[in-house]
Parts: sequence; C-alpha cells; structure tokens
Amino acid sequence: MTYLANALGRRKAAIARVYVKEGKGDIIINNRPLAVYFPSGMLQFVVKQPLAQLGVEGKYDIKVNLQGGGSTGQAEALRLAIARALVKIDAESKPALKAEGFMTRDPREVERKKPGQPKARKRFQFSKR
Repeated sequence: MTYLANALGRRKAAIARVYVKEGKGDIIINNRPLAVYFPSGMLQFVVKQPLAQLGVEGKYDIKVNLQGGGSTGQAEALRLAIARALVKIDAESKPALKAEGFMTRDPREVERKKPGQPKARKRFQFSKR
C-alpha cells in the first residue's frame, strides 16, 4: 500500500493529515467514511471541493487523520490538506486550486480572553453611579 502523496492542513485548532493513493474515490476519516464523520451535506461538499474543481472525484482513495477543533474547522483543514496533496501529485493543478482559494491557509484564530472582561472584547456593563 504505497501512497502517492501526503499533506497537512490546518484551520483554527484543527489539524488534518492526508494520505492519497490511487483508488475509487473513498474518503476515510479516523477509520470512518466521510458520510458518517460529516453527516452535514455542506461539510461533505467543502471537503470534496478541490477534487471536484480538478474533476478527479473517483480517482483517488484518501485516508485522513483529523484531530482538534470543531466540525467546520476540521472540514476546512481537510480541504486544504487535500488540495496540497493534489498539487504534490500534479503541479499543473496548482493555479486552478489557487484561483478558488483552496491553497491558502486561513490565518484567523480565536482571540484570547482578557482579564477583567467576560470575553475577548466584550466589557462588563459600565455604571457611572
């Protein structure tokens, strides 16, 4: 079982490690099929976007180790990892993926909570008297 490419994708607190090999289009995440791991059709669509963009949905089997974060962060981390792996397999596909924004790591992170405040930016109610 030799893999064509492997890649790493991150988003918020989620980390996705992807291993791609020739196959019939199976996506296995933490030993569970894609439809079981992400029951939401929207998240399944997000994960498959780079494959659909290049038209190679049924061509590769993808094994994924996903950890950390929430469901949206995990799905977007997985999208980035799949896009990076596809570029490793075929460098010609990079401009098409880059144009759609699949090659860019989203830098937004949760801002830390500050002392003396209930949240990062929210303040306790001010009372003059």
